Amino acid sequence: MRIRDIITLVCAFAMLFVGSAEAQNIITPAPSVAVWGDEAVDVHKGLKLYIEAPEQDAARLEAATMDVGVELRSVSRPARRGFINLLVTDVDELKGMVNAEEGYVMDITPAGVSIKAPTAAGIYYGLQSLRQIYATEGELVSCHIVDAPRFGYRGILIDISRHFRTKEFLKRQIDAMAEVKMNRLHLHLTDAAGWRLEVESYPRLTSYAAWRVPHTWKEWWYGERRHVEEGTEGAYGGYLTKDDARELVAYAADRYITIIPEIEMPGHSDEVLAAYPELRCTQLPERQGDLCIGKEATFEMMQAILDEVIDIFPSEYIHIGGDEAGKSSWKECDDCRRRMQQEGLEDVDELQSYMIHRIEEYLNARGRQIIGWDEILQGGLAPNATVMSWRGEEGGIAAAAAGHDAIMSPHGYCYIDAPQDAPYSQPESIGGYLPLDKVYSYEPTPASMDATVRDHIIGVQANLWAEFIPTDEHYEHMLWPRAIAVAEIGWSEPENRDFTLFRERAVRIVDNMLERGYTPFDLKNEIGNRPESLQPVEHLAVGKSVSYLYPSFYYAPQYAANGDATLTDGLRGTWTYADKRWQGFLGRGGVDVVVDMGEVTHIESIAADFMQICGPGVFMPCRVEIWGSVDGENFELLTDIEHEVVVDELPSFKSFGWEGSADVRYIRYKAHRSKYSGFLFTDEIIIK
Repeated sequence: MRIRDIITLVCAFAMLFVGSAEAQNIITPAPSVAVWGDEAVDVHKGLKLYIEAPEQDAARLEAATMDVGVELRSVSRPARRGFINLLVTDVDELKGMVNAEEGYVMDITPAGVSIKAPTAAGIYYGLQSLRQIYATEGELVSCHIVDAPRFGYRGILIDISRHFRTKEFLKRQIDAMAEVKMNRLHLHLTDAAGWRLEVESYPRLTSYAAWRVPHTWKEWWYGERRHVEEGTEGAYGGYLTKDDARELVAYAADRYITIIPEIEMPGHSDEVLAAYPELRCTQLPERQGDLCIGKEATFEMMQAILDEVIDIFPSEYIHIGGDEAGKSSWKECDDCRRRMQQEGLEDVDELQSYMIHRIEEYLNARGRQIIGWDEILQGGLAPNATVMSWRGEEGGIAAAAAGHDAIMSPHGYCYIDAPQDAPYSQPESIGGYLPLDKVYSYEPTPASMDATVRDHIIGVQANLWAEFIPTDEHYEHMLWPRAIAVAEIGWSEPENRDFTLFRERAVRIVDNMLERGYTPFDLKNEIGNRPESLQPVEHLAVGKSVSYLYPSFYYAPQYAANGDATLTDGLRGTWTYADKRWQGFLGRGGVDVVVDMGEVTHIESIAADFMQICGPGVFMPCRVEIWGSVDGENFELLTDIEHEVVVDELPSFKSFGWEGSADVRYIRYKAHRSKYSGFLFTDEIIIK
């Protein structure tokens, strides 16, 4: 039975239910089919709970019913009135739905509540919907719900390497994930700033590589990048013991969430090389981030580590990273060159591929599969690998087209380490702007995607990297509610998604989280996008031609925005330079352009905005010159503005302009880069 048939069938019962507008926007993620009534279950005397499920699942489900908020008492057989019956059984209504094994059918009538599902996970998700109904309505309102997830993989990455998070913090996030039916927690356990998992065979990974003196990643990264011995005065860090990790695995499993561990290789391995310098490529200076693939000891170490990881984490997948390896040390390393010659490898991309293939074979032999970031495509993809596409969608599409499964996690929608509101109002972050509505707008498998590709897109994931997030409170602020949007993308079919309705539900969830002591972003007080970007701006130069004077002053191709038309297209930039409205200049000179008004024109003001976000290297100009000319050859200086560029933490925006009276045809606008290397970004030269 297909979704369309299910809808038709359910609608046949619609006359039995009189749905209120409020009642139809209760459940998050939005369900596949929901028909609401105006009656309710009488819960004042409590309800009888009957569970028919395998023993371990029955215990998990009984524990989950405690969160519904209704007084319950267990019974040994189904009751006829005043009941909650949870039955793991075949359910005809779910047949034909893509991920029916996680689906459920729930009926609430005045007699009681029935939740049926083919697996205990489906029952658990039905209980989350039941909990939301009671919390929102204050009663168990009558309904008929047929629901199942769109994707089998619905995940969050939590980075505990850059700043360590305790098992108690992780449990809180697992609870929040479970409430919105997410089922994968990707733990980024290792990176340059700290190794976070106990490994008995290589103890210095935690006794040394898990500790540093500066508390914040920023101080450490831009400083000496030193690791220190555990117990050193002022040392910051920590790690999960094996018992901690096993406890987390069990806690997550009780909520039908699988923890996927990530052991980064071959890049992002500075901390490994700090603890075990013999694994460096020996021909280059000490500071290296890539493991030496030429040394057999590297594989001995990684395999021993993976053996211990497999013993802790039952996940089918082990994430092996594979991203952003610099590879420069391999080109100069005798061991790596020898390996390439022995294996017939053409270049360092193939050398990385050799390692990924070899690690995959090792894990496959132990019943596990690998996931890696989309760079594992370079040099040839390992036969059974799943690709997590982060640099855009291209890597995931390429992998899927080749018959591999892929998880979509593109930077522009799923990297929730950027500010979610006006940057000046938010804590320091990596920069940019990613509000809730943009996250929610992401579509992993658009209709234009080839069906053979679409079938291999198995899920979606939000990633929250912690470079600029030192505290637990800040981390929760960045994570929620944007992760809820990803949960709905992963669960709900496109036709059931509506941002206006979703935002109403997200506000309720955030308010509830605040009441329970979480620290999510306060969505109901959102400022929103940069006001200047909301409407086109009218001015005299709209549509006029712009000449870029020298190649060294030309915009960077990756930040071309609307090309040569950008600075007079009437569109102002948002809070982020990655919005294809801001134009970025990286040349040694800065910005130097001439606007041709087409004829001599009386003007009274000329201005352009610039932004500064120091983290990614975006700075204000140190000087701006504005010139006017009648003939395009003889220019008169209208103003010369000096500006002291100061490195600061929060993004800022500033207009540099002139006011007066002049009759000109050509306007030259020149902005000089400061002593700090990086980009200049401007969005429009406004002439009035």
